[in-house]
Amino acid sequence: MRSFLTPAAGLACLFALAATGCSSVSDGTSDAAAKAPESSTSYAPYVSATTATATESAGSPTTYNLAFVISGGSDCAPRWDGMSGMDDAEVKSRIAKLRKSGATVRVSFGGASGKELATTCDNASALADAYGKALDAAGSAQADFDIEGRTLTDSASVDLRSRAIARLQKQRPGLEVSFTLPVMPSGLDSHGLSLLESANVHDVQVSTVNLMTMNYAESYTGDMGDYALTAAKAAHTQLKKVFGLSDAAAWEGMALTSMIGANDVSGETFTLEDAAQVRSFAEERRIAWVSMWSTFRDRQCEKGVPSRDDAATDCSGVKQKPGAFAREFGG
Repeated sequence: MRSFLTPAAGLACLFALAATGCSSVSDGTSDAAAKAPESSTSYAPYVSATTATATESAGSPTTYNLAFVISGGSDCAPRWDGMSGMDDAEVKSRIAKLRKSGATVRVSFGGASGKELATTCDNASALADAYGKALDAAGSAQADFDIEGRTLTDSASVDLRSRAIARLQKQRPGLEVSFTLPVMPSGLDSHGLSLLESANVHDVQVSTVNLMTMNYAESYTGDMGDYALTAAKAAHTQLKKVFGLSDAAAWEGMALTSMIGANDVSGETFTLEDAAQVRSFAEERRIAWVSMWSTFRDRQCEKGVPSRDDAATDCSGVKQKPGAFAREFGG
């Protein structure tokens, strides 16, 4: 997913338990299992780490995904949006305000723009420290790794990241890790699967695989809600195979993130009806969480729909009331 600065262009240890037999803090007899809640699917939108928006509290999020922590250039120092240091007072104040509702904060590393830290740090120890500094700055025990584009195809950084995360989890028991990966209606591609296999090999305890159900290709001009469900079903089969999971566990270890309104690919528009469809499907399958890119875009554009080749950063490009997508995803 794109940086906010770019103009238009829960089940901890679940997978690792199934694949490698890591230790679990549970004895397998959960009260939640005896009496399931009304819905186990939470709403966790992506928000800017540096800039607030009026629509970010719509839908009553249970978690905010803070986007993004990356390198500021070629060093191993983590920075909010590649510019602000971890001690930035305004970011700290913003995080405190997000938490006032009772929501937690998940730090998202990477994204489509800038340099993910695994591409600029020299070794696993330094990379783990960099990730840890960002988590400490946010007071978070949840880390999301949005890996896409060239970074996803860089096998060296994929391996380094897996080793660093495994190291970090040993230092921080209970650290929840999610991977946010691009998906097609046919499922995850070979690079996405290789990343998950690398995490598996290095005993990374993966809580959730978050699928970016968006920006497929110009040939995909059909219903974006249907595509999202088709992609989820295809990825579900893949996750079962990679991690050796049951049907239910593979669904519960999945998340879905849609790009609301006009997508970056011409002809692809994700509507409010699509959002309701995705939410209903997620609840039915007990998917961990649903999300959107992003709260910044959850309002109608003031000057009409963006050009067909340029989805706007700060509005959806469809007719809507402010926060309407959040309310659909929030259930």
